[in-house]
Amino acid sequence: MKTELIAPPRGFDQVEFEQRTERLQALMAKQNIDALFLTTEPEFRYFSGFKSQFWESPTRPWFLVIPVTGKPIAVVPEIGKAGFDETWIEDVRCWPSPRPEDDGISLLRDTLIEVSNTSFQIGAMLGPETHLRMPADNYQSLKRSLNQSVGRHQIQDINGLIRQVRSVKSPAEVAKTRFACEVTAAGFDYLLENLKAGMTERQACKAMQLEMLRLGADTCPYLISASGQNGYDNIIMGPTDRILTQGDVLIIDTGANFDGYFSDFDRNYAFGQVDKHTHYAYEAVYASTEAGLETASAGKTTGDVWQAMWNVLENAGALGNDVGRMGHGLGMQLTEWPSNVENGDVTLEAGMILTLEPGMTFAPGKMMVHEENILITETGCELLHKRAWPKLPVINS
Repeated sequence: MKTELIAPPRGFDQVEFEQRTERLQALMAKQNIDALFLTTEPEFRYFSGFKSQFWESPTRPWFLVIPVTGKPIAVVPEIGKAGFDETWIEDVRCWPSPRPEDDGISLLRDTLIEVSNTSFQIGAMLGPETHLRMPADNYQSLKRSLNQSVGRHQIQDINGLIRQVRSVKSPAEVAKTRFACEVTAAGFDYLLENLKAGMTERQACKAMQLEMLRLGADTCPYLISASGQNGYDNIIMGPTDRILTQGDVLIIDTGANFDGYFSDFDRNYAFGQVDKHTHYAYEAVYASTEAGLETASAGKTTGDVWQAMWNVLENAGALGNDVGRMGHGLGMQLTEWPSNVENGDVTLEAGMILTLEPGMTFAPGKMMVHEENILITETGCELLHKRAWPKLPVINS
């Protein structure tokens, strides 16, 4: 009998966009920022509701201006104007694009000057884990022209403000993420029943991808795998045409997407008899995840979570962990702020969604990594999907 899942409603009520914007504007007011502009798809969509696959085309820049009071203003190529009829944005300003000599820069400048006439401070996302989705010379031109205006406007980084607003998810965001996670968990269960030695990594991943799409995922843009005798040596490559054979361990790490929200977790499978050290490593990393689950809670820090997981791995004889972190934020992006790192000082808040991703090198060239997705609550955390198997599953067919 095929598994069937019930998806939550798509989209958001207008009040949700209003509340997101008001929270950001309150933070802007505290820092005396008159207005800010956003250029990247997740932030643009988060505050406007504009959702389009056209972002895959790198040709045209798109801008969303958010003044310290009032509704956001879209400054976008003409080709996108009609799409805003389905959003709460009313003020949509357009230019004919592509126009490399002035691809919206003068229109953006004029809009920013219009709505920033008190502190003359303008915000943009310039900090870690960000980029400006516009030509670098256009940004420099914008910066110069703003500074030469009557108000001598200055641009400052507002990455921290955006993080503060986006990191705590609403109930509707949690529901979308939970569904993406449930789809992924069901996909892993399907694979457990259908994996066979002799398949390639690519065939295994394709089978899982098709099942996740059948279950309700919109896309599965991130689906990697690695395999090797008794373990694997990376968690970012693949899938390849490598044939899965007896003695192999296969990891699949995937992010299904539903209505713009991701899952991100992995599962491991053994084929036939594998080394006892591989089973020991699996159980050690499972225990490390348990320590993370017991620690993660509102008021704890990302460093607390990292340390709880690492203590278990270190006691289990881990040779190291070269991933750099053991989990991260999750939502509209596959990986979001914050990162679970050693001495991390980000305080967890109820409503944050995180991944717990402990991993260790247990032998030269052999890794074992687990990952789960959790919702932070006032009293602890909640798994958003079915937990990994306590013991390494073995495929004997």
